[in-house]
Amino acid sequence: MSRVCPVERAGGLDNRLRRWLQNPRRILLPYIREGLTVLDAGCGPGFFSVEMARLVGESGRVFACDLQEGMLRIVRSKVEGTGLEKRIITHKCSSDRIGLSEKVDFALAFYMLHELPDQGAFFSEMMSLLRPGGRLLVVEPPFHVSKASFASSIGLALDAGFYSLECPGVAFSRTALLGTFHQ
Repeated sequence: MSRVCPVERAGGLDNRLRRWLQNPRRILLPYIREGLTVLDAGCGPGFFSVEMARLVGESGRVFACDLQEGMLRIVRSKVEGTGLEKRIITHKCSSDRIGLSEKVDFALAFYMLHELPDQGAFFSEMMSLLRPGGRLLVVEPPFHVSKASFASSIGLALDAGFYSLECPGVAFSRTALLGTFHQ
C-alpha cells in the first residue's frame, strides 16, 4: 500500500487550485448524463464523485470506490445531509479487486492506475463491470507515469477488450477514453 496516496494527504487532492486546473464538471460533462450509473475507481476524498452525483441526477447513482476507509469517510461527510447523499454509494475495494457486482455505464480511473499491483486484472474487471457501449476514462499524472509506461498500460486495456476512442485534454495528465463494444 506504499504507492497509495495516504488519507493524511487527502486535502492536497481536493482544493481550489486543483478545482481550477482540473475542473471536475468540465472533465466529466461530455461522458455523464442524468440517469447513468457511474464508478469513481480510487475515488480518494471524492474530488470527482460529488460532481458525478450532480451530473447523474436523482435517477442516477455513483459508486465511489477506494481501498482506504478513511477516504470513503471523507466522501460520506461531504455529502451528508445533502440531496447527493442518496446518489453516492461508497464501496471499500481491495488492492487487487474493485468487487462490485452491479454494471456501470461509465467509469473514471483518475491518477490511480499507476498505484495498482496488476493493471491487466483491473482492465479485465472493468470490462466485466461496464455495460456494452460503456466508457472508461483513464487519467494519469505525467510526473509519475512516463509516455512509454502509459502506452503500455493502454496496451493492457486493449488486450482486455477495450478500444481507444480519444485522448481528451486534461491539465497535467496523460489521458485515454476507452470504450466497450456494443453487443
